[in-house]
Amino acid sequence: MLTHRLVRLIEAHSEALASELLEKVQQSEYTRSFCRVPGEELRRRVAEVYQHLGEWLLARTDSDLERRYRDIGARRFRQHVPLPELIWAITLAKQTLWEFLSWESVPDRLAEVFGELELLKLLGNFFDRAVHWAALGYEEARVQEDVAAKVMTAAR
Repeated sequence: MLTHRLVRLIEAHSEALASELLEKVQQSEYTRSFCRVPGEELRRRVAEVYQHLGEWLLARTDSDLERRYRDIGARRFRQHVPLPELIWAITLAKQTLWEFLSWESVPDRLAEVFGELELLKLLGNFFDRAVHWAALGYEEARVQEDVAAKVMTAAR
């Protein structure tokens, strides 16, 4: 039950959390190339995930996650964001949630501690898979561009 309460808390603060993440990404020395990504696009997409976090953690399938993050990986490739910066941005998204939970949740019973640990495990799993699928989408877009360039060169 506590896991659901904490998820609902994140969902209720999704806009503020997304804005906080956008600020972190824009200020981080490890995500400098994100200046090529429209800030509102990034904020909106992150807010959408945070706003529907319960669905992403409990109801959506791995293929839903795969589809979304492969698309994100390919989009960041086309926006000339290096893969390590993409991975760092996803890591910042996870850290933003963990920091929020550490401020908003002070478990005082053993059951609450286990509920929070369960949520942290679910979040870790979600973001680990997101990194995997985003990296795969990124690399597939890179290979497609390489093939297209070779075809263009051969056609000349």
